[in-house]
Amino acid sequence: MRQRRLGGPSSTASSASEGGVGSSGGNMLRFYTDDAPGIKISPTVVLVLSLCFIGFVTALHVFGKLYRSKLVPPGAQ
Repeated sequence: MRQRRLGGPSSTASSASEGGVGSSGGNMLRFYTDDAPGIKISPTVVLVLSLCFIGFVTALHVFGKLYRSKLVPPGAQ
């Protein structure tokens, strides 16, 4: 950790930057470490799950189009 210097005109500027935006960078990095809380998923699993979700949504659209075409008589559009 950094030690703050007491006294002098620059001490207020350094303490403001340490407590403000500068400290949020350290908090953001803890999400990307091995000690981060939550489930650990590899990028391959995320890719496969994403493709499965896209395929499922596409299948729902296709089934919806087929279901709608069977409900509407051919000349009614």
